[in-house]
Amino acid sequence: MTWRDDLSALLETAAAESGPAAVTDILESHLEALKTHPDVPVPPLAPDVPVLGVDACPAGWVGVVLGPSGRPTVHVGATIKALVAQVRENAEIRVVAIDIPIGLPDAGGRQADALARAALPGKGSSVFSTLTRSAYLAETYAEGREQNLAATDDHFSASAQAYALRTKILDVDGWVRGSPGGVVIEAHPELSFARMAGAPLVERKKDPEGALVRRETLRRHGIAAPAWFSGSGFAEDDLLDACAIAWTAARHADGETESFPAEPEYFSDGLPAVIRV
Repeated sequence: MTWRDDLSALLETAAAESGPAAVTDILESHLEALKTHPDVPVPPLAPDVPVLGVDACPAGWVGVVLGPSGRPTVHVGATIKALVAQVRENAEIRVVAIDIPIGLPDAGGRQADALARAALPGKGSSVFSTLTRSAYLAETYAEGREQNLAATDDHFSASAQAYALRTKILDVDGWVRGSPGGVVIEAHPELSFARMAGAPLVERKKDPEGALVRRETLRRHGIAAPAWFSGSGFAEDDLLDACAIAWTAARHADGETESFPAEPEYFSDGLPAVIRV
């Protein structure tokens, strides 16, 4: 017998022996299990307006579009401008959510990074500390470290991982400051997955188990992550992260996102430094 047969038999017995109230109690007690059971179909997430979730990848940027059709589509671009232009050829996207720092500090760190780390117990290391604008403008890592040390009161050094994002950060920074149209927000996939699952996902995203957990988490929220294939210019974890970011973009289009911090910080670039989830 399947779980459906077992539940049906239980409901029939309850109805015969105890009446409608007992049936209601059983259904309520099984509600959460029914929602998350892998055999239970979940309606596709189909936001009223098209939205785009974007993650960095070896080819540049990979984006996932969610729209009224409920069928995610995947796009790749060498630059963020090229990616968004490609998507806009077929969809009037209203929200673009990107996993990259937007709003670069002039001195010190960002509240957004510290609050995002605090919201991810056990996974806080996945949120890199954003360096100062002068550090990212430096041509070499050594110069970037010197610039960051000089610009921060606590002489905060620049990690190699944070500086390695330089090209991607400056790509998005220049694009956003050029008034690209529509709503552009910063998001973080681990925050998105944690919100979907109810707790941070402890499985490593680059491991097969981590990929399966993330695909199932997305499925439970109506996103059937497209199949990944080699030679596409992005890894499977890049694609799944973009799907999670697209989920946050859809939430933002509906006015449902939470902000870290609650009120954005602003630096000399005038951009809101805030992570949405």
